[in-house]
Order: sequence, then structure tokens, then C-alpha cells
Amino acid sequence: MGLSFYLHQAFAQHALIAAALISVACGLLGPFVVTRGAAFAVHGTAELAFTGAAAGLLISDDPVVGALVGSVVVATAIGLLGARTRERDSAIGVILAFGLGLGVLLLGHYDGFATEATNILFGYIYGVSTRQLLILLIIVAIVIVLTALMFRPLLFASVDPELAEARGVPVRLVGLLFLYLLAVTVTEAAQIVGTLLVLSLTITPAAAAQRLSARPAVVMSLSVIFAMLAADGGLVANLQHPTVKASVFVTFISFGLYVLARIASLLMRHSRVHPEPAEVHHH
Repeated sequence: MGLSFYLHQAFAQHALIAAALISVACGLLGPFVVTRGAAFAVHGTAELAFTGAAAGLLISDDPVVGALVGSVVVATAIGLLGARTRERDSAIGVILAFGLGLGVLLLGHYDGFATEATNILFGYIYGVSTRQLLILLIIVAIVIVLTALMFRPLLFASVDPELAEARGVPVRLVGLLFLYLLAVTVTEAAQIVGTLLVLSLTITPAAAAQRLSARPAVVMSLSVIFAMLAADGGLVANLQHPTVKASVFVTFISFGLYVLARIASLLMRHSRVHPEPAEVHHH
């Protein structure tokens, strides 16, 4: 059975659409995550979605709602305890350690199958349902709208929070709203692709894009494109070579794009420092 056979199957089509949608959301939020130094927040939120899912299973037998509610609680805790940049990583580390311990405790009291809770840690992209696709589509639409509305204050607060605050930007509120948006997006994405790929699609494409341009609109566009190339490219490669897990291909492609972006950045910088003789004569 070749690639064309798999591409005609509903499970593969759902997986590719889900990967593309996640790429758009992660690609848009990624540059702000990198600029704000919030990579650990992505990791912490994705990991702690497991605790929320465990609580959801125990209370209402619904891990999805539990994970989403848990992500909002975690975002609030990170926003309040890690308001200062130098305190953020230690606050996330404390919350992460406690949260994972609590998740294991809650899961120990659940009598049924806990596959749906553990799936949030590892994901299963080939099991995406139509309902999950619809939820993902709604979340991506919300991300696009809110990112557009918050773009200027969020960018200002991310690049220079002190100056932004002096100019009247509600830096703390903007930061908290961004954390909520990030938490919900990361949690929903983690249920589908797992925490490992959430990191690969949020951080690496954005870091690569920032190597190639300083213009925010260009960086965000490149970040989305790189995330999509990694996510859908990794899935297609996995369908072609099923013995290698999709996550391996996605992370390798994502890292490869980052390495190429760094090389391209160095070459562009070198060409600016040492212009061609003809260009010097012309100017």
C-alpha cells in the first residue's frame, strides 16, 4: 500500500487537516512565545494538560473539558506567580512539579481506562475525530481574531515591557490574555499531536523565522509556513515510511528548517558586511 492509498483514507486526511490547523495556531503564537522568552511556559502548559485531563476523568469522565479548564488554571498561576520575567521559569518549574504529582495522584484514583488522559502527553494524530477537527477549527479562528486584535499592544509588551507600561499599555493584562490563548491552544494541540510536537511546532518554526526577518508580519508568515512544512511533511513521510514514527519526522524537519535558517541568516549577514566589488563601485 503506497502513499496515494493512504491519502485517500479518512484517518490520513483528518490527520493532515489537523496538522495544518495546529500549524496555523502555533505558527501565529510562536514568535510572541520566543520574543517573550516563554518557551518553558509552553512546555509546562502542555505537560499540565495531563493533570487537568486526569481531574476531568475523575470528576465528570470528560478528559477534554478537564484539560481545557486545567490549562486556564495553570495559565492564571503562571501569570500571577511569574509576573516578573526573572521569576517566571522558577514559578513554572514549581507549578509543573506539583501539577504532575497531582495528576499521578488523581489518575491513581480513577478506576476506568486512562488512555485519553495519557494521550494528552503523547497524542495520537491518526485518531482525530470530526468533532476534534471542529473544535480545533474554532480555536484557530479565535487565535487568528485575538492575535489580530492584540497584535500591537502584545508586540510592544513583548519587545519592551517597561516602555510599553510607561506608555499606558496594560502589560500584565495583555500578558495574562496571551497566556490564556496559548494555554488553550497548546492543550488542544497536545491532545492531537502530544507535548513533544507542540514544542516542535510552537518554538522551532518561530525561532527559524526570526533568523530570516525582523519584520513581525514576515516572521509570523514564515513561522506558519515552517510549522506546516514540518507537520504535514512529517505526516506524509510517515505514511510513506510507517516504520518510523511521525513525531520523529516532524521534529527532524522542524530542526532541519531551523538549521537552514541559521545558515541563511549567516550568509545574509556576511553579504551585507562584505558586499560584492561591483556593488561598492556602483554606490
